[in-house]
Amino acid sequence: MRFTVSSSVLLKQLSGINGVITTNPVVPILENFLFEIGDSKLTVTASDLQTSMITVLDVDASENGSIAVPARILLDTLKNLPEQPVTFYIDEDTYSIEISSDNGQYKLAGENSTDFPKVPVVSEGSSVEMSSDVLASAINNTIFATSTDELRPAMTGVYLKINSENSLMVATDGHRLIRYRRSDVTSEEENELIIPRKALNLLKSTLPSENTPVVMEFNVSNAFFSFNNIQLICRLIDERFPQYENVIPVDNSNEMTIDRVEFLSSLRRIAIYANKTTHQVRLKIAEGELQISAEDLDFSNEAKEVLKCEHDGEEIEIGFNARFLIEMLSNLESERILLKLSQPNRAGLILPKEKVEEEDILMLVMPVMLHNYV
Repeated sequence: MRFTVSSSVLLKQLSGINGVITTNPVVPILENFLFEIGDSKLTVTASDLQTSMITVLDVDASENGSIAVPARILLDTLKNLPEQPVTFYIDEDTYSIEISSDNGQYKLAGENSTDFPKVPVVSEGSSVEMSSDVLASAINNTIFATSTDELRPAMTGVYLKINSENSLMVATDGHRLIRYRRSDVTSEEENELIIPRKALNLLKSTLPSENTPVVMEFNVSNAFFSFNNIQLICRLIDERFPQYENVIPVDNSNEMTIDRVEFLSSLRRIAIYANKTTHQVRLKIAEGELQISAEDLDFSNEAKEVLKCEHDGEEIEIGFNARFLIEMLSNLESERILLKLSQPNRAGLILPKEKVEEEDILMLVMPVMLHNYV
């Protein structure tokens, strides 16, 4: 079997799907790309059993066939080659691969393609189409709040609920919660699923910069995303997502409106002086002013800043994890944000003051217990 392809085109496509491959896979053959030639098209598959990515590109091929190619050595070779046509010669009896370029020849050992796990296909599923911009926004606004605790698998992914009115994505790690709703992505059938964090991270990194339609199909066990010449297939998390609605406080009589960038910049400075274990910052809101402070008694570090804000409600003092606030504010695009509070021991809500049409974002963050300064 022989085929010729542009080195830079192949490198770009392989780099896009290489993130799936883990360093110590359960099955050793998963350290390889699966190459399949058919009708002058090269289909490349990468998989870790839970998630698979497939890309298709045009090649100049003399015959059809398939082989598993070691991923790392191939990528390292292509990265160090200038743009030029490269020709692959594959012996399907010995699984040896020779790559021929203007610079020279490179030989490596492949594996039998029949040992590569079969990728799931769509069967009896539902589908919905959305733009890549919408999907990227939904992922960016939720994925950072997923949990890394494997003992609570439902929280290691993003919950997605689609019905005829809207689509809803929710992520939580127990300390914060993001609810992201879109009214422009709907489906006649109501569906609920939990998509793993790794699959969403891979999607996020491979979605094109130009706006492109993305087709999402799903059944009881897998979700399928396809755009341009790339497909991503992932196994869904088969768990029950927490009853998130119950933790969102409804009576928030204390409201503060403030410039997002000013608040974010101040938090980044003050957080430098916070305790490195708790990352605690203290917010004191009173009479149109927000006082942000932090201290680390172990090193006698402390800092304090005062910002102007609009405030409606009683004077309140509340503590938060600075890292959580910084991450949440960094993902919002609104010029001003609304912070809704009720009591120092109850969750705070962060909402964008300037809303984007067809988009509704709610961010919840749990407070940390304040210890009064000595």
